[in-house]
Amino acid sequence: MARYGGLYEERSLPLTADINLINLVDVAFTLLVIFMITAPILQGGVEVQVPRAEVAPLPAAEVIVVSIDRDDAIYIDDAQVTYEEFRAAIRDVWTQKGTPPVYVQGDEGANYGIVLRVIAALKAAEIEAVGLVAEPEVRRRR
Repeated sequence: MARYGGLYEERSLPLTADINLINLVDVAFTLLVIFMITAPILQGGVEVQVPRAEVAPLPAAEVIVVSIDRDDAIYIDDAQVTYEEFRAAIRDVWTQKGTPPVYVQGDEGANYGIVLRVIAALKAAEIEAVGLVAEPEVRRRR
């Protein structure tokens, strides 16, 4: 006597162990789109158009970046400060982070006097490792 619906059937279909690739590809493309959208958002910093010059790339070590944007606003890393707040806070920030090098990136349209005042404030705070950030020049082939 044949039992239908039980564990052992006389007429059963063969088992197939195929992976459904369509769902796998859909998930992969969805994750790719999510990463493409979020990657630029995760790159913090202040949007500054720095001038071009013959420069070497910045080291990957811990640094402090002081930015001056087109509107002459001053930023310590991502935090906007006034000039007076900058003078008061930069020495403390520098010592808290373990005395790393400080890089100043000034926008091309920023007031040159503001950039010089920031550099002078860094020197007054006895921070000797100060550098300027520039965009590498594009060399033309001949």
